[in-house]
This record gives sequence, C-alpha cells and structure tokens, in this order.
Amino acid sequence: MIIRKTDRELKIMRYAGKIVAWTHQELQRHIKPGVTTAELDQIADRFIQSYDAVPSFKGYHGFTGSICTSVNEELVHGVPGNRVLKNGDIISIDIGAKIHGYHGDSAWTYPVGAITAETEQLLDVTRNALYKGLAEAKPKERLSNVSHAIQTFVEKHGFSVVREYVGHGVGQDLHEDPQIPHFGPPGKGVRLKPGMVLAVEPMINMGERYVHTLDDNWTVVTTDGKNCAHFEHTIAITDSGYDILTQA
Repeated sequence: MIIRKTDRELKIMRYAGKIVAWTHQELQRHIKPGVTTAELDQIADRFIQSYDAVPSFKGYHGFTGSICTSVNEELVHGVPGNRVLKNGDIISIDIGAKIHGYHGDSAWTYPVGAITAETEQLLDVTRNALYKGLAEAKPKERLSNVSHAIQTFVEKHGFSVVREYVGHGVGQDLHEDPQIPHFGPPGKGVRLKPGMVLAVEPMINMGERYVHTLDDNWTVVTTDGKNCAHFEHTIAITDSGYDILTQA
C-alpha cells in the first residue's frame, strides 16, 4: 500500500531531509586520504544527533553503523570500520535521519583525492541519471517512466544498471511501497499522485551489472571487482512535478 503524505507530514519530512543533506555537507569536509570509514561514521552519528534526530540505519536489522560507507567496488550497505581511504578511491555514503517519526534518505558518491577520468565519468553519469529519472516524476505519469529514463541514459554511456536493489517509498518506515526499479519499459506501474514520497537511487556499475553480498551479510560488491556508484534523493510528488526533500 502506497501511503500519501499530508502537508504536515511533508513539512516534517522536509526537515528530516535537510538534516540528511547537512550531514552530507559535513562529511564532505572530512573525505580525504587517510580517514577511516569508522571516523566518518562517528562524525555523521554526532552530527545527526545534534539536531535531536536519530540515524535511520543504526540498528536497522542489526546494522552496526549510523551510515553506509561503500568504497570502490562496494555498491551499497558497506559497514563502517577500519578501512582507510586512499587517493583515487571513491566512496558512496548513504545517510538516513529520522525525526518526529519520519525519515529522510539520500546517498552520494564522492571522490577521494584525484580519481581517473573513467571513474569521474561513472560518477557524472550516475548523478545525471538520477536527475533524468526525476524529470519523469510527474503526477498522473507511470512510475516506470522514471525507471526507463535512468536505464536508457546509463546504457547509452556504456555502464550497467544493477537489478537486485531498487528505490522505495519513504515515510514513517524507512522502506515503504512502492519499489522503484532503475530499469524497465515505460508506461508501467502505478500512476504517480501528489503526496507520494519516493527515494530514487540509481546504482550503476562500471562493468557488468552483477553483484553479490560479502560474508558480513551486508556489503554488496560488483562481481567483476570494478567500481560502482550510487546517487539517491528523496522526493515528494507535487501537483506540478516533484520536490527534492533531501537538499540543504
């Protein structure tokens, strides 16, 4: 069941989204060679709680971090730890914050120092694919138009779309209906309506689309070991289009 949010609920979710966006801004200042993913996690935890919010991921199904930190070939759900970032790495940071009972959720992939031109293109294509998808998020349009726009743009640039992990609704629960694949034909799925809140989050591989989960039962990596990227915004469908909730 898709839960459409009231104006009151959207006001709360917009604030939750701003806390997420501010946390991304804070972490950007600390992403550099020599820092560990655990240090970034501690910074995010303190920052989110300074707004009287709760890190959405901490304890979620047993997850031990406050954020997800996925480096290079790690796609999503990377567990913060002793890994030291080095020049040329990329790190995908997924942040959730809950306040007054509602979540915000956004992921971004950042360069660590100087990265290769090919990796820079991966980040650019994935980021732009997110916005290509969001451009199709309009009331009365079908949900799969978002999915199709992302897939078409990504594959035109020679990258691949992960199938196993999808976007989702957001609200009082971190993951709500509907599921939002980032691939597929247009003109399918539910019709979008004002008040729907969606997390659109293309997960894109430099090589083949296949992924698997490591022995920690969390960290998802590319099967071919090539880099991948992840960009996500939480949006609300409005009367005329969409509103990004997870921006400062």
